[in-house]
Amino acid sequence: MKILKKLILVACAMFMLQSCIVSSGAGKMAYFSDSGNDFKGAKFTTITVPMFLAKPVIKKALREDGEDNKEVIRLIRKVSKIKVLTVENGDKSMLNDFAKYLNNNNYEEWATIKHNGENVNIRVKQKDEVIKNMLITVNSDKELVFLDVRGNFTANDISKMIASASDK
Repeated sequence: MKILKKLILVACAMFMLQSCIVSSGAGKMAYFSDSGNDFKGAKFTTITVPMFLAKPVIKKALREDGEDNKEVIRLIRKVSKIKVLTVENGDKSMLNDFAKYLNNNNYEEWATIKHNGENVNIRVKQKDEVIKNMLITVNSDKELVFLDVRGNFTANDISKMIASASDK
């Protein structure tokens, strides 16, 4: 009977972890997978993070940080999906073309933060007062990182997040 319990536990764990997928492609970020552009040796890695695993880990890390992160924890509760795409050997023209693509697809640029030679850009896609999608782009000399965050946010939530990041 113990063997059967262990087998069921392992099967359940494998089923739950299958949603945490790491792939070496552009994933489902439409611009990179459907555009037909030649990205000249750029290497893509996509990570889809299951929220039922990520939320407790993020909340615990923020609490251990010791700082007042209540606003960030409230914002994390509103997140429904996170996808990370890293691009190695990407160039500035790729980033410029991607920015044009986002503008054509109703993303609004909300903030650009420059820090230690890296640019962090926050764009949002909203419907009425609700922000359904937030795309955070980190651009450094060596690689590009795109963080696609989906959920139900308000402009006030995003402002609090930016203020929290700016204070540190």
